[in-house]
Amino acid sequence: MEEKFSKEPNYTPAILLLEDGTVYHGKAAGKIGTTTGEICFNTGMTGYQEIFTDPSYFGQLLVTTNAHIGNYGTKSSEVESGSIKIAGLICKNFTVQYSRDQADDNIQDYFEKEGLVGISDVDTRAIVRHIRHKGAMNAIISSEILDIVELKKVLAKVPSMDGLELASKVSTTEPYYIGDPNAKHKVAVLDFGTKRNILECMSDRGCYLKVFPAKTTMPELQEFNPDGFFFSNGPGDPAAMDYAINTAKEILKQEKPIFGICLGHQLLALALDIPTYKMFNGHRGINHPVKNLLTGHCEITSQNHGFGVDPQAIRDKEATVEVTHINLNDDTIEGIRVKGKKAFSVQYHPEAAPGPHDARYLFDEFVKLMQ
Repeated sequence: MEEKFSKEPNYTPAILLLEDGTVYHGKAAGKIGTTTGEICFNTGMTGYQEIFTDPSYFGQLLVTTNAHIGNYGTKSSEVESGSIKIAGLICKNFTVQYSRDQADDNIQDYFEKEGLVGISDVDTRAIVRHIRHKGAMNAIISSEILDIVELKKVLAKVPSMDGLELASKVSTTEPYYIGDPNAKHKVAVLDFGTKRNILECMSDRGCYLKVFPAKTTMPELQEFNPDGFFFSNGPGDPAAMDYAINTAKEILKQEKPIFGICLGHQLLALALDIPTYKMFNGHRGINHPVKNLLTGHCEITSQNHGFGVDPQAIRDKEATVEVTHINLNDDTIEGIRVKGKKAFSVQYHPEAAPGPHDARYLFDEFVKLMQ
């Protein structure tokens, strides 16, 4: 432990350049190098390792609004996927020394092992205010190229997140199983970038899961003979995923229970011919208030998404689709269910890793639909 506590921080200069030309100067965090992606911010006060490993962040540079990152170290069991998925980290204080006995590594070593490039000692409040005003945009972090002209050339080649298909890049390449083979219910999981805690929430409730690659065909799914289907979270633009939308349409014809989370929520909507749109900033944090319109109760939720479901298009289809949840901050659609079918979805993360467990009842509702 003493050796990890004595790790010295990195004082190499680093630059953050935004697509609109705004420049921030700081210090290198993690690996020395260059990385690009869409800049976004998360307002969570804890759970940074779970956030780093959430596949929904693939292709994004993450600004953490909490002032200290790394202060409680890292732990191998506290991951949501097999590796770090954010493209880069932007933080105020990159705290290499940590104060948790259960931790097994410091954040600098963790980032170096994972090959993650970051920048610290920048004014994250100013950065968040700027992108809140200007909206989502691409950016570049570098601790090896300090020439702004050269950085602009590299950044100009980065594609926009709007129209970008990324789910197949983080999905499993081979099917695998979770849970007890003798469990009461079998669930076919379409993996568009699922988090481990989502799978555990279902297996803990007596479900045997087969997790399929994103581009699995309907005949392959049917071979498992599932009692229900789950559409997972994931990164990128859902409207660019024709393969998944077509599969979702076929699954809807099966008259079996369907549950979607985040990207899975957007894909269910698209399968019902309800369009999605790129949000100005998106929702990322663990304190978003959502109202359940069916019960009248409010839930504090964990969220991570940059796309939403068109609210007017849903209301135009009120004969077939019902809005079940709304965001109390901006009235965006947070949940829907298909009338006459056992199909529902939510925009937020009921497994909440990190975050409150207010919405875990949704897994129970999915299980009830399979009984």
